[in-house]
Amino acid sequence: MKIGFSEQDEHFRQEVAGWLAEHLCGAFEALRFRGGPGDEHMFAPERKAWERKLAEGGWTCVGWAPEHGGRGLSISQQVIFHEEYARAGGPGRMGHIGEGLAGPTIAAFGSEDQKRRFLPGIVAGTTFWCQGYSEPGAGSDLAAVKTRAAQDANGDWLINGQKVWTSLAHESDWCFVLARTEPGSVGHHGLSFLLVPMDQPGISVRPIEQMTGTSEFNEVFFDDARTEAANIVGQPGEGWKIAMALLGFERGVSTLGQQMQFHNELDEIIAIARANGADRDPQLRLRLAEAWCGLRILRYNSLRMLSGPQDGSLRREATIYKLNWSSWHASLGKLAMDVLGPEAELLDAAPYQLSRLQSLYLFSRADTLYGGSNEIQRNIIAERALGMPREPRVRP
Repeated sequence: MKIGFSEQDEHFRQEVAGWLAEHLCGAFEALRFRGGPGDEHMFAPERKAWERKLAEGGWTCVGWAPEHGGRGLSISQQVIFHEEYARAGGPGRMGHIGEGLAGPTIAAFGSEDQKRRFLPGIVAGTTFWCQGYSEPGAGSDLAAVKTRAAQDANGDWLINGQKVWTSLAHESDWCFVLARTEPGSVGHHGLSFLLVPMDQPGISVRPIEQMTGTSEFNEVFFDDARTEAANIVGQPGEGWKIAMALLGFERGVSTLGQQMQFHNELDEIIAIARANGADRDPQLRLRLAEAWCGLRILRYNSLRMLSGPQDGSLRREATIYKLNWSSWHASLGKLAMDVLGPEAELLDAAPYQLSRLQSLYLFSRADTLYGGSNEIQRNIIAERALGMPREPRVRP
């Protein structure tokens, strides 16, 4: 798909850029280019305040339908917003799980009461969400979820189990949890999609420290954690269908914003190569050019993905996106270290804080694992997009 920008769109671009220039300053100046992958632990209170500032300007949930509190922007204007946001150095969004995943899923599958209760807080930048999918034994293989939930005499759901790699769980008000609600069920069957309040005695959040020294990821333990009967999205047993639709929303317009962040990283690497002479190395020049070409391919495929319905369906074009961007970004981290040369292995002084590119390199090592490893992504492409036979399953 080729998105053409009309004169009206270009006026809108100026509006977005102008608002960001006017407001991403002063108390928010320190947030520029912060809070992205590998840096999500930084400035959490300030970035929550920034969410509220965005909401005041009408810049949260810009693609949502007006009846859900959004602007109902066209695809081209959503692309413009995400690109200009990243170009201006807008900080990593504390509300992105709510805006990009929980909200669209509730809007598509939730009851009218759930929409009324949950969507306004996301739009206002006052309610923050995390994702309860992965478990120690169910990472890439989401169908192996063992966290269980059962209803008590009052109909409330009591949840027991563990989730892992839960981004910003310690900063979140709510978690959407995929749990097994049918005893004895296996695989895709018997799962339900629950909305669970985080501030309660039955939930413990423990940070996972990474090799970057940061701990934006967490383990979350549920010990008779409680949520109301009305907080199940869809019907009991429909969790797999809803969980898969949510992953379709994940590959939406915000991917263009992610790519602008990648563009900022690549620009920084190119600037360093020019400054330290690394651009005179033919092999490094070739890799820089390949990185630039790869980023353009990511953009073109994203535009192709956006040409279809934004209803959570996982189109064939979308199945290759995670494999593509994660492999590209991991290579970019390695390229950054090679461009820096010996400086890549040095830190200035105590407390020995990593530079942005050093953090990029270390964090991007995990890109090909989290959110579904490259091996799992290839299976998805083969089986769901190409219709090839399923990989043989080894039975214990």
